[in-house]
Amino acid sequence: MSTPVRRMVPVDGIPMSGLFAEAADPQGVIVALHGGASSAAYFDCPNHPELSFVRAAAAAGFSAIALDRPGYGASAPYSDSMWEPQRRVELAYGAADAMLGKRDRGAGLFILAHSNGCELALRMAVAERGHDLLGLELAGTGLRQYPAARAILKQATPTYRPAGLRELIWAPEELYPADVINAVGSAGAPPQEAEISTHWAGRDFPALAGHVTAPVRFTAAEHERVWDSTPEAMADIAALFGSSARVEIHHQGGAGHNLSLGVAAAQYHSSVLSFFKHCITADLDREAG
Repeated sequence: MSTPVRRMVPVDGIPMSGLFAEAADPQGVIVALHGGASSAAYFDCPNHPELSFVRAAAAAGFSAIALDRPGYGASAPYSDSMWEPQRRVELAYGAADAMLGKRDRGAGLFILAHSNGCELALRMAVAERGHDLLGLELAGTGLRQYPAARAILKQATPTYRPAGLRELIWAPEELYPADVINAVGSAGAPPQEAEISTHWAGRDFPALAGHVTAPVRFTAAEHERVWDSTPEAMADIAALFGSSARVEIHHQGGAGHNLSLGVAAAQYHSSVLSFFKHCITADLDREAG
């Protein structure tokens, strides 16, 4: 199994960091985007290589880049220059390009995003370069928060964690290895994160989703406690992607909010990679037709 390498690359004078796991003869390249108050390590589960997405991707023939999103990791000191969403898109694509260099990209690029990372993923998908994306996997987000979750999250600040927040994100605890809970964090969230959260469900998610043309898969964890994951909510989300070549809704059993850190992570990652492989096959079929 390929061991991820920690990389830091300059993009327009800003250091961008992340993890890179290279496949020898890649079918494609996956860019993975973590959620809020997290880091690229979300996709390389600490002390549990068997649950690591980037390692599984490389083993399955995909080169994988787990980025520290703009404003996190090495770019954290420069977050004040990242208020424009387009700037964050440019930095993310620039970081992926710099880490790949002249390496083979296979059939092309995919994006996997979790929670707050879905905002950047959709903006990347609707950017000019996003028209070439082969597939998009979104998880840990939604259109409506459960009322109890919304009440707790409204109290949270970068320096204050209200009672009940841990249970929202890490429950049921038996779904996670004991040494992983709260093990993947960051030095803090950039100031843009609060604005992203504020406008996501009511404005940006619906506005951006309608312009995505790539195939989309949306995953809801069985024990998601933040976002409404009822059949009605899933139908509303699928309906947003009216321009997408294909939309799939996936339910991941035995998983909580942090899908890539739980005991079901390997199963989830396998399903993501199967979806991406199908995107390549479908793309080749379209070209042949």
